Amino acid sequence: MQLNFILGSEQLKSEIIKDKGQWISSFSSAVQDYFSNKKKVKTLSLFSGAGGMDIGFHDAGFDIVESVEIEKVFSKTLELNSGPGNYFESANVNCIDIKEFDLEDEIDLIIGGPPCQTFSAAGRRASGVAGTSDERGILFIEYVRLLRKLSPKGFVFENVYGIIGAQNGEAWNEIVQAFSELGYKLHYRILDAADYGVPQHRERLLIVGLKNGEYKFPRPTHGPDSITGLKHFSAEEALCNINNNVVEKSNLNGEFGHLLKDIPPGLNYSFYTEKLGHPNPIFAWRSKFSDFLYKADNKRPVRTIKAQGGQYTGPFHWESRPFTIPEFKRLQTFPDSYEIFGGKGKVVHQIGNSVPPQLSRILAISIKEQVFEQGSPVKLEYLSPSAELTFRKRKRDLTKSYAEKAKLAIDSLYGFVNSSVSKFVSASLSFNFSDKLIIEENDKGAYHGKITALEDEVNVRVYGKKGEIWKTLTISPVRSWSLTEKRITLSWNGEEIIDYVIAWKFLEFQLRVQNIKSDLVQLAGYYQYQPNIKIKWCDVSSNLNKDYQVLKLLTSNEFTRKVKDKNDIFNLIQQSENDPISFLRRLKNMGVDVRNSNTNSMIENGKFLIPYEFPTLYYKSVQINKEL
Repeated sequence: MQLNFILGSEQLKSEIIKDKGQWISSFSSAVQDYFSNKKKVKTLSLFSGAGGMDIGFHDAGFDIVESVEIEKVFSKTLELNSGPGNYFESANVNCIDIKEFDLEDEIDLIIGGPPCQTFSAAGRRASGVAGTSDERGILFIEYVRLLRKLSPKGFVFENVYGIIGAQNGEAWNEIVQAFSELGYKLHYRILDAADYGVPQHRERLLIVGLKNGEYKFPRPTHGPDSITGLKHFSAEEALCNINNNVVEKSNLNGEFGHLLKDIPPGLNYSFYTEKLGHPNPIFAWRSKFSDFLYKADNKRPVRTIKAQGGQYTGPFHWESRPFTIPEFKRLQTFPDSYEIFGGKGKVVHQIGNSVPPQLSRILAISIKEQVFEQGSPVKLEYLSPSAELTFRKRKRDLTKSYAEKAKLAIDSLYGFVNSSVSKFVSASLSFNFSDKLIIEENDKGAYHGKITALEDEVNVRVYGKKGEIWKTLTISPVRSWSLTEKRITLSWNGEEIIDYVIAWKFLEFQLRVQNIKSDLVQLAGYYQYQPNIKIKWCDVSSNLNKDYQVLKLLTSNEFTRKVKDKNDIFNLIQQSENDPISFLRRLKNMGVDVRNSNTNSMIENGKFLIPYEFPTLYYKSVQINKEL
């Protein structure tokens, strides 16, 4: 690639078309060549991760002299790529807590962003956003400490965009004030990495703080907001001519692995929801994270690659298989030759935690041109402070187009688009309850479960070893559901709370094996939304022992799906037991999800959350091993 390439020129377009997956590598080399004879800008990298941001700034002539990263695996990656003959020739890697890091040298620029989990979408789903009240959220104070001491000309701070709305804007105001008090004027924007040549949609907040001068963010180089005419870099183009030295399995195993094959590229588990018209909607709308069973669209950039996830966390390849490590590196625009330490899980964690180097590279070029006045190897257009970008609107439009895509796929697979066709089949079986929960000492041995499917109702009965008095509740839709029956009646004859748990677990098992729903949550809906079902205990109050009377109230709409003050819960439990925490721990050990500030940092101290009206935990649940 010649140095006089101008983004948007016919020459660059032809180069991109010719190189396809390799054009970023050519672009990187051209940028390095251009800045090779310019004055180096001494740069300190904080919270360096695997070096994604560092790569882009290094290419644009910023000399990374020190990097600070507390995680040993991440630091090992930095070490593999540092030193003579490696990517970062002069970088000194500090694998320490930033609170212990100090520096006496003069520094021109500081780059990096503290861990973002407390401001992330995952954090918001876990009941609010902790923001600066979480230890990870106040690491920016250490960033401020080093800015105060080193007083560089500027800094670049990267984080998730949720930081702006965290704690009703209080966290953001606190951060802005801390930087401003040091004499830095802040310039910030939320950008989508796909608009800058990254084959991945990844929205991030970027702050450029300067002691003197002005700064404008670069206009997108790709997509509808650009003036280049270049389309977004698609996943398929990014993986062209890749050298895959690891062959992934052709399918995904486990309980839900078989579902991936029929999901159209670009969609996720929502393909199997009633809202999208699936004839067998085993999932509830918005009941899972958006990356659950997410299959990449080969003609578009992929959705954000997550740092951590479970067996079914996408993106998955459009050929219904996991991506390989070389493919993940391409999708995040890491150089093919860049070494990332560890097995696949650790590598994907590091990639998902990184700033895409291509986004970093464009940002670094814009800073070199505007702040350090060293010109640019490409012609960048700049955004006025009032200019609006359209990536949010495009995301909404894309959601609509994928809904249409789902309908076409369903029509092709099943020959019709229909919902509300799920129907129970009568069943009768004996079983030994075992869910590997911490209830082995309470295991009551053999049970018998019986389902009678009638025209408008399903009767589910669970017979225990003892207990003459039957307890009964009914489950019905708030508005409508995907069952032909109008009501489920659940009955059991045990005297202990574990019998209540087993009755629900038997119903859940039947929902799953009869291929109606994957679990109870899919029938009831995710707890942060209005419930899809209503549960009514039959009038047996006089026959309920004290434990059951408390349980009946704790699992009612008054207490579930919302964060409650501990006094409200404790006052109720004390009707049955003197030690409320022991009672709640007992419930949790039996599978009833109970959360507080010890299990979820997003929940305020002194508050509790019981997400669901029924037991949902099992031995693999993240929450089961968290102590109240």
